[in-house]
Amino acid sequence: MNAPSNPQIDEKTRTELEAAAFRRLVAHLRQRTDVQNIDLMNLSGFCRNCLSRWYQEAAAEKGIEISKDGSREIIYGEPYAQWQEKYQKEANAEKLAEFEVNRPKDH
Repeated sequence: MNAPSNPQIDEKTRTELEAAAFRRLVAHLRQRTDVQNIDLMNLSGFCRNCLSRWYQEAAAEKGIEISKDGSREIIYGEPYAQWQEKYQKEANAEKLAEFEVNRPKDH
């Protein structure tokens, strides 16, 4: 990601700031268990599962192997199946239809 130039922010600091923002996003999503992944997908085109896949892909680029379940646990803060059981609700037909219309190409 190319960030706008800021002479006060060197590469190391930029990476630290991006990492802090990412950690805060993940913490926020962990607290907002009322927000369903399909809602995130329909509104923004990404969800918790996307974040976990991106995390897994970034690790692979560094030669680090993380399983799909492992990367999901990093993002969800618990095993995915456990999160689903506790928080995931059945999506209604309207939300599913909206998802099919707006489905990102990589899903």
